[in-house]
Amino acid sequence: MAAAVTPAALWAARRPTDWLLGYPPEQFAALVQQQRRQLAQRPTAQPLLLLCESEPSLFLATCWAAGLEGWDVAIANPAWQAREWQQASAQLRPDRCQGKVLKPGGSSLPPSPVSRLLIPTGGTSGRVRFVIHTWQTLAIAAQGFIDYFGSPPASAYCVLPLHHVSGLMQALRSWISGGQLIVQPFRELQLGKPLISPTSAWFISLVPTQLQRLLAAAQAGWLAQFRAILLGGAPAWPQLLQQAASLPVALTYGMTETAAQIATLKPAAFRTGSRSSGQVLPHAQVDIQNEQGESLAAGQIGQLAICSAALAGGYVGQPIGRCFYPDDLGYFDRQGELHIVGRRSQKIITGGENVFPAEVEAAIWATQQVSDVCVVGLPDPDWGQRVTALYVPISATVTPSTLAAALSGQISRYKQPKRWQAVAALPRNAQGKIDRQQIEKMLS
Repeated sequence: MAAAVTPAALWAARRPTDWLLGYPPEQFAALVQQQRRQLAQRPTAQPLLLLCESEPSLFLATCWAAGLEGWDVAIANPAWQAREWQQASAQLRPDRCQGKVLKPGGSSLPPSPVSRLLIPTGGTSGRVRFVIHTWQTLAIAAQGFIDYFGSPPASAYCVLPLHHVSGLMQALRSWISGGQLIVQPFRELQLGKPLISPTSAWFISLVPTQLQRLLAAAQAGWLAQFRAILLGGAPAWPQLLQQAASLPVALTYGMTETAAQIATLKPAAFRTGSRSSGQVLPHAQVDIQNEQGESLAAGQIGQLAICSAALAGGYVGQPIGRCFYPDDLGYFDRQGELHIVGRRSQKIITGGENVFPAEVEAAIWATQQVSDVCVVGLPDPDWGQRVTALYVPISATVTPSTLAAALSGQISRYKQPKRWQAVAALPRNAQGKIDRQQIEKMLS
C-alpha cells in the first residue's frame, strides 16, 4: 500500500465499469459526478457532510463524491430514532445534510490534511459514538484482508448495512482488489432469491443470526460455494457452528475502531475443528497484556493491545492513541491463533476468583440440555458476585439439578452457577448479541 492513500488515488486506480453489479456502470459514474457537482462549493476549508442514505448506489456515490471533493463524511444509520439522533446531534454540527437534518454550524473536528469518514458505533456503552477513520486507514485494512487471503479479486456479496463498518469495508475491499460488489437486502436472500451463484472469488459476511436463518431456509448448498463466509459481529453459539461445520466459515474478530477484521480463522482451519478467531491479519499487531502492561505468554488470558496503521484516530472529541485497548479479554494459543474469552467489564469476581462468562456458557452448551444460555454475575453479600445462568431448556426434563449434575467435574466448582433461571427466550439483537440491559431486567 502506498504511503499516502487518497480518494482520488483510489478512484483513479480502476474504473467502476463492472464493480457494483445490478447498477449500470455508466449510470454509477454519472451519479458520482452529479454528487460531486453538488459538493463542489465548499462552505469551509474542510466541510462536514452528514450522510443518512439507505439506497446503496446513492450512498456509495455520495461517499466517493465527498472524498473526491475534500469533504469529511459522518455516516448515519437511517433506522435511528429520537434517542440516537439526540446523541448524534450532541457531537456533530454538519455543514450539509443528506437524508436527515441536524443543527448546522460547522464541524467540531480538529483540522486534518486528509478527508475523514466518521463511522457510527454503539460499542459497549450503548451510546452512539463516531469513530474517525481516513480513507487511508480503511484502505490499509482492506489491503491487509486481501493479502491475508491472497489471490485477489475479493468480490463481496454484501447483505450487511453499508453504514456499518462491516458493510462499508466490503465495498472498499472489492474495489481495491479489482473485485465486484453486490448489495442485497438480507430478507430477499432469506426468501431464496440470491442474485448470483458465487464462485471462489466471492466472500459473504454474516452475523450469527443471519447464518442461522439461511441454514433454516435450506441455503447451505448456496453458501458452500463461497470462498469464505465471514462470521462476526457477535459470538456464534456452539450448536450453530456445529450445523455449519462443513461450510467455508471464517470466524472473525474486529470492530469499528480497527476498520473491521484484525483476526480471521481461515475456512480450512474451521473445517478441521478450530473455533478460534484465527491469525492476526498482516496489517495489525495484537499483544496480550496483564494489568501492568506486560506481555503474557501463550495460553495466558489478558487484555488485548491492538496496534495497526489501520487504527482509527479516535472518536469525536477523544483521541485513541498509538494502540487501542478494547474491553475484550483473550489469549493466543501455541499455534498463534487468537481466542476471545469475553469482556473485561463482564468478568465475574466471586470469592476472589475470576470467572469468564464465555467459558461457563461453553460448558453449559456442551451439556446439550439448552438451546440458548447467558451467564452473568449478580451482587452477593458473601461472595462479592454470584455466578448466575439464564437458559432456554430444550425440554421440560431439563432442570437446574440436571444441568448442575452435567457440569460436575467439567469446570471448577467456583465457576459453576449458583443460581439458575429458565426463560422462554433470551433477548438478542439483529447481530445476535445478548441485550445485557434486558437481561438485568429479567433478573431484577
